[in-house]
Amino acid sequence: MTFINDDFLLHSKTARRLYESYAAFQPIFDYHSHLPPGDVAQDRRFRDLFDIALEGDHYKWRAMRANGIAERYCTGDASPKEKFLAWARTVPYTLRNPLYHWTHLELKRYFQIDELLDERSAEAIWERANSLLSTGDLTAQGILNKFKVRALCTSDDPCDTLQEHRTVNNTDHGFRMYPTFRPDWSLRVSEPDAFNSWVERLQVASNTAISNLGSFLGALELRHQWFHESGCRLSDHGLPYCYANPCVEARADAIFTKTRSGVPASPDEHEEFASFMMVFFGHLDAAKKWTKQLHLGALRNVNTRRQSALGPDTGFDSIGDLPQAVKLNGYLNLLENENALPNIIIYNNNPADNYTFATAIGSFQDSSIAGKIQFGSAWWFLDQKEGIEWQLNALSATGLFPRFMGMVTDSRSFMSFPRHEYFRRVLCNLLGAEMELGDLPTDEKLIGSAIQNICFNNAHNSLGLDLGP
Repeated sequence: MTFINDDFLLHSKTARRLYESYAAFQPIFDYHSHLPPGDVAQDRRFRDLFDIALEGDHYKWRAMRANGIAERYCTGDASPKEKFLAWARTVPYTLRNPLYHWTHLELKRYFQIDELLDERSAEAIWERANSLLSTGDLTAQGILNKFKVRALCTSDDPCDTLQEHRTVNNTDHGFRMYPTFRPDWSLRVSEPDAFNSWVERLQVASNTAISNLGSFLGALELRHQWFHESGCRLSDHGLPYCYANPCVEARADAIFTKTRSGVPASPDEHEEFASFMMVFFGHLDAAKKWTKQLHLGALRNVNTRRQSALGPDTGFDSIGDLPQAVKLNGYLNLLENENALPNIIIYNNNPADNYTFATAIGSFQDSSIAGKIQFGSAWWFLDQKEGIEWQLNALSATGLFPRFMGMVTDSRSFMSFPRHEYFRRVLCNLLGAEMELGDLPTDEKLIGSAIQNICFNNAHNSLGLDLGP
């Protein structure tokens, strides 16, 4: 029997029946990804297996470094084939790492390749996959249709034009692509050079002269409106933890002015300014009935020498042991007290904080919408079998599991869509086992309805995105 077979990750008859009857055929609503919008708009054709499977994939780079592979085969000047062969030499050592599952699931679903990838099989797999990439329908748009992606949400800076999104959505491709408003640069007052350079971009994008905090906020509001007119209904923030120190506008203005003069804000000033801005963004999102996403708990760029040499997003990040409980509840409370609490999805990067996140959201639900505050899918270092089960168990024990909005790829790779299948198999295996144990009723209609809602319907019904005809 091949490794990736019909029973992959499904360890009971009930699990297999649940998956085939309720999950396998569901379309994908990928409401958080980092795919380049330009690749979708231009319907990029990938030159080879490196292009589609390894380019920019810091998960694989981390594994290759741990296997003693030289940096030139990760981010350096080695040829695409050399890099792929170096990855193939590493794959056998990723046993029990999710990369082993993902790699073989991807080879099967994209190329119908059943062989295990290693140094011996690498040449044949390289040639077969490249042949399909050069002549088949595995272009960017072809892949979205192959995996029945109905909605794709990218991560976009407020200064981005969003022309690619408008171009894609002006034609019926079988899917829609929407932007997500991610204003992380607006908080970086402790880094004057980076912050001021970004403010200059914002002036151009908004056609606004930014001379003080008021005009800065006005420019951001204009861009927020432009995103809304472009179909955007989600924002996103990548933060170590929520900022929740109350800060009046005069104080925030003084910190803004200081940074604009080239003087970095102190850690306390940064915390105050970021708190003011996050409340401001909460008001913008609530007014337009957007959903705010908070990605919390990553400790980024911990290897400063390597990060300095190779840049960000190259695989030098860690789970952060950060103060989440008071900060998260404090931020949600600030918004609640100002009647500015939008729909929110909160993603956790530290398994120790799962119950902290799961219980925090329960204190801020209201009757305006079911599942208003969501404990988002297992993220980054946790988006593997065990991490997915941990997140599902914490959510189930403290909240309403059938209201969960399901999986996202959170990926820069067009090879990542089988992660939805991976999640769905883990989900059905968990529920199937509990049904057979008697921990859940054997009512397949009840359980199957929850599976369908988690896989697609909850996101579709909650996010307000037009999926077209």
